[in-house]
Amino acid sequence: MASFFLGIDSSTQGCKFVVINTDNDDVEYVDSVQYDTDLPKYNTKNGVIIQEDSNISEADPNMWIDALHHLFQKMLDKNFPVSQIRAISVSGQQHGLVALDAEGNITRKTSKLWNDFSTVEECEILTEKIGGTEKMIAEIGNTQRPGYTAGKIFHIYRREPEIARKTTTFFLVHNFINYFLTGGKNGGARVMEPGDVSGMALRHPAADEWSQKVCRIISPDLIEKLPPVKSAGEMIGKISQELVNKYGFPGDCQIDAGCGDNMYGAVGTGNIQPGIVTISLGTSGTAYTIFNEPYVDPDGEIASFCNSTGKYLPLLCVSNMANGYNRILSQFNLNHESFTNILAETPPGNDGKLLFPWYTGERTPNLPNARPVYWGFSLADFHKPVLCRAVLEGHILNLYDGYRKMPVQTKEIRLTGGLSRSDAWRQTIADIFAVETVPVAGEGTALGAAIHAAWSYFRRNRPEFGLKSLTSRFVKPDEAKRKIPQNAAAYAKLKEVYHEISLRLRTKIGTVDPFKG
Repeated sequence: MASFFLGIDSSTQGCKFVVINTDNDDVEYVDSVQYDTDLPKYNTKNGVIIQEDSNISEADPNMWIDALHHLFQKMLDKNFPVSQIRAISVSGQQHGLVALDAEGNITRKTSKLWNDFSTVEECEILTEKIGGTEKMIAEIGNTQRPGYTAGKIFHIYRREPEIARKTTTFFLVHNFINYFLTGGKNGGARVMEPGDVSGMALRHPAADEWSQKVCRIISPDLIEKLPPVKSAGEMIGKISQELVNKYGFPGDCQIDAGCGDNMYGAVGTGNIQPGIVTISLGTSGTAYTIFNEPYVDPDGEIASFCNSTGKYLPLLCVSNMANGYNRILSQFNLNHESFTNILAETPPGNDGKLLFPWYTGERTPNLPNARPVYWGFSLADFHKPVLCRAVLEGHILNLYDGYRKMPVQTKEIRLTGGLSRSDAWRQTIADIFAVETVPVAGEGTALGAAIHAAWSYFRRNRPEFGLKSLTSRFVKPDEAKRKIPQNAAAYAKLKEVYHEISLRLRTKIGTVDPFKG
């Protein structure tokens, strides 16, 4: 029997499978589905249910399970030896909330996702009742933000009390998928793990228990509805007999505790020790690294998370990343290559013309009602080359402006996500961050999940399969696409200007919030 390990990445827009073989260090199988096109009955755009209110971002949890069935069936159709998969690990988009009753029925038919901004009021109430932002950060290591899960749970208790009453388990996305894989209504495991849990804003990453204060503000019975938390690298059970019978998995196939997508993005890019920074360029943009001790940002802009291996993952997340870029590609009928060519018509730094790309509100800085701002444009500047460069630099400067607070001596940036395929993105990140930048080949997050499955499976009796060994064997930086900073000097002053203007735009002066309109 071969040593196959399956990593599953259940992301916002689709689901990916990666199978690795630890006998020969090969990636044996890769496949994916896109929810919009492959599962059209769920009526999604970019994996989100289409609706008028742009502050609401939700999806049907059944869609994520149907995606698994779809991919499992494709494995069978391609005659992949499913019977040789020894363990599975699941990565899920962070912060999404799934609510179940005692029988395992979904009590709230749709799941609020990480980019849902409809819980601003709940976050404000939680912060006020605990005594302000400083006390919230002291309690849970983070602020309360609409992206996090606490506000989503509070939203149910405040606005949908009947659903709250029926609910006995609040899950994150990957926990719900694990529940399905281990049997679902027929004895599925109701457990969580520290990495994804640390992004719920219900527990300090350095603590081993839920915050009594925050949970009780939401509801006295909330802690009873939060599953037990298992440590990183634990197996939570075996695959269900139903999946054994239907798809041919071995009966002893193990399911590990899994983690959030950013935690597995770190593993899948070889970011397992201090000094390496991963930037993930997708629907959102994230920058994160590994610390041996927890880091708590006194302003709460850098998220304080646990990682998937018992260490810590300070993380910056901006909610606007691919949206502005994809729209301008569509508007001007461009692809990655033609976009890069157009940039040659403008200088790095765009002669001081800046875009603050807060198209749909923003997570960092914490501006859920914000809108984009154009700075320094004359009447003659609203044409294709200038706008293309403004969009590119605006997204990257916005990411850098949050990242600059992270206390890390960066040796190298590793890129993952769809936009890392763009030469323009790779070079501009190297220039603005002023550090060598290299993309990692393959599906970083799903690969990270597969590596974690192997590490969890072998860690008790096969030390040669340690995490460092596994990442060195399977993580492949694409050296041909490595970028060395070429225009760092051109961005040095611009970064300071961007930072200063950003501060002024979000500093309250009068009594009216201009972004609330």
